Amino acid sequence: MLADLERTSGNHDRTLLRVLVMRLSNQAAFRGNSIIRIQHRIKNMISFASSSLVPKVSRAARRIAPGVALVFAVPAFSAQPIQQPPGAIGISADDSITPLASPAEPNAIALATGGVAGSTAPESWFRQYGTAFTRNVSVATVTPFLPDPAKATGAAVIVAPGGGGIFLSAEAEGWKVAQALANRGIAAFVLKYRTRPTPAGALEFKAAMDAMFANAGRRDSRLKPDAAAARVSDAMVDASAAFKLIRDHAHEWHVDPQRVGMIGFSAGAMVTMTTFLGMPATKPAFIGPIYGSMEPVTVPADAPPMFAVLAADDPLFARKGLGLIDSWQQAGRPVEFHLYEHGGHGFGLGKKGTTTTGWFDAFVLWLDTNGFLAPRR
Repeated sequence: MLADLERTSGNHDRTLLRVLVMRLSNQAAFRGNSIIRIQHRIKNMISFASSSLVPKVSRAARRIAPGVALVFAVPAFSAQPIQQPPGAIGISADDSITPLASPAEPNAIALATGGVAGSTAPESWFRQYGTAFTRNVSVATVTPFLPDPAKATGAAVIVAPGGGGIFLSAEAEGWKVAQALANRGIAAFVLKYRTRPTPAGALEFKAAMDAMFANAGRRDSRLKPDAAAARVSDAMVDASAAFKLIRDHAHEWHVDPQRVGMIGFSAGAMVTMTTFLGMPATKPAFIGPIYGSMEPVTVPADAPPMFAVLAADDPLFARKGLGLIDSWQQAGRPVEFHLYEHGGHGFGLGKKGTTTTGWFDAFVLWLDTNGFLAPRR
């Protein structure tokens, strides 16, 4: 099989191809997939790479543990420029990756926080499994999703999508979440924070991504917010700028500057935690790490209320202890934690067929019972 695929690949790097073959073969061994399925997937990768398309790979295709997909939300997204995020469709049956023209994003507000050191490739968008992603983000923006002023509660939430720091799940963990919040009278702001540069080639990008996540699920693989917060990242600077922008425009956007919080998904949860820990001037009213690191942190005496979500079968962060929750409890600060039996990682607003579909309603109820949704005066 490998020799046949190497011939198909032409001048593509055969070392990278062998890595893909080994990784997919190992995955098949755990899942019982047929060798035909493996061949089909690798040939699709080669065909995609050979077509000189912009390299695109999403977390939806990546699997950290057997049978666990990292992204489940599946809104539609046109391959043509669009004016606003579209609605949901069913998930694609294959692994095909589609390059997308950059959306118009007419409501996006540049944060003027600078570029990315070493970045040479332009920002590029792609779709896989029916949802949109972007990578090589070098200009940070905030996109407001504002409720009807007559229904505005005064609360505001910065929404930070995940993506391992090298791409952003802009649609499933950004636009869809923000729109759901706006529908409940909560002003939402999708933070498109700067990401680390990624390789230009499709196979190189895929190999780099696989290497980054290869050991992420190991018990001794830990992402510690305290340590990360000590090194101010581009994303932290972007989040801080977003807090300032929202408070500066609080009257215009019908927002109470004392009720601006932040939630983040996966890597976005880390951005949320490190921004709060490392940039205390942001003073979030509340925080919500959604399927993020559960490592313990040093909790300040004035730490905000926290709402946290994780699936018990999360391949990245489950079964590593719940130090984050313990830290909040030991500090005597308000915390609510939802551990769902199933859901994996990257379920966005919830994975169909699991109780993770209830986390968003629980979050809104939590905001309400804590007084964050009191009508504006």
